[in-house]
Amino acid sequence: MEFQLESTFKPTGDQPNAIEKLATSIDQQNPHQTLVGVTGSGKTFTIANVIQKTQLPTLVMCHNKTLASQLYQEFRDFFPHNAVSYFVSYYDYYQPEAYIPQTDTYIEKEADINPEIDKFRLTTTANLLSRPDSIVVASVSCIYNIGSPYDQERNLITLAKGQIISRDTVLMRLSDLQYMRTNTELSRGMYRAVGSTVQLFPSYKDIIISMTFEGNTLSNIEILDPFNFTQIPDEDLENTGFITINPAKLFITNPNNQKEAIANIRQDLEIQIKNFKDTGKTIEAYRLEQKVNYDLKPIVWNKR
Repeated sequence: MEFQLESTFKPTGDQPNAIEKLATSIDQQNPHQTLVGVTGSGKTFTIANVIQKTQLPTLVMCHNKTLASQLYQEFRDFFPHNAVSYFVSYYDYYQPEAYIPQTDTYIEKEADINPEIDKFRLTTTANLLSRPDSIVVASVSCIYNIGSPYDQERNLITLAKGQIISRDTVLMRLSDLQYMRTNTELSRGMYRAVGSTVQLFPSYKDIIISMTFEGNTLSNIEILDPFNFTQIPDEDLENTGFITINPAKLFITNPNNQKEAIANIRQDLEIQIKNFKDTGKTIEAYRLEQKVNYDLKPIVWNKR
């Protein structure tokens, strides 16, 4: 899908010249372009025109969440038919873990995650995997690793009406994608199975995906409103006949990579423990071994 800029305004003043020069420079693959302008001069509108002219997916980075939120709203207004996403840190509060060796005191990490911002982040990754017409407005949070895009793409589930697939297979795949099963009220990142029907609340969209099975056939797929469970139209499902389900969380990997990572962690642990003991830091060595093994235990257990 092409980028379609919608606005009642037209480029005026220096804007047409700036748009043309920036677009030409990008087409020539120049690594750096600079747009200069005072506050209120229409820089966002100018860049929106450059995006439409070059038809390239775009990352807009901001130095704080407030500006990112403002630009996200503006780009959504300019490109209502395209995938405009918002990606910032999802922590409302964060205190890193700490250790005081003199008193053997360990202070656990404390974090308060904003579920709405978490949804925006998951929507961003879903759009990047499926929509070439993506614009991401982000804070510097986007520079930190959130896992491999190849692992995310490898773990997508594509389902179509009439597909030969059993209900139990879909349930197992949803669990692999870190969705949680519930027998009560559905909330984001959960699914439930009632008879031949499986209902999923994706972690990245405010919809319910309802799947009905007849034997080993997926006979019907409906998109429901999560508040009143009435059927709502879905353009992707209507146009293609299938849906794609993304992982419930950003941090997902394949078993081979996980096995290699655990082996590397254990190797690094042995090296660091030896360094501590060689320098007389016995307490630090004990605490490090205890903490790392504690963190690895649930990972190794879940692999069984």
